[in-house]
Amino acid sequence: MFIRLEPQSTWSLKAQIAQQIRREIAKGSLYAGERLPSARTLGTTLGVNIHTVLSAYAELRDEGFIELRRGRGAVVREAESTGSANVISLAREFVREAQRMGMAQDEAVRVMLEVDEWMD
Repeated sequence: MFIRLEPQSTWSLKAQIAQQIRREIAKGSLYAGERLPSARTLGTTLGVNIHTVLSAYAELRDEGFIELRRGRGAVVREAESTGSANVISLAREFVREAQRMGMAQDEAVRVMLEVDEWMD
């Protein structure tokens, strides 16, 4: 698994780690049952605090992408359990990008509604 952090990004290090793991899962580069590196190992590799990695892992767990198992660490969940997690991930990415661009919340909602109209 390859994660590249961009310190100049407007996204936090935690968000960058979580997003890149989401993408790897969505692409199939990380498969169900695969163990992620320990938080300590990944933190050392990336040069970030272990708590940053733990926070990213907790976010991924809460979204349904991974399970955190005592003694086994972080494990990628089955694909069917990540279906709604993918939608949540895309929504978060949209919101972050809209914020980064300075888009007001009502404008972002309007854009989403317009996209919905295009889909009909």
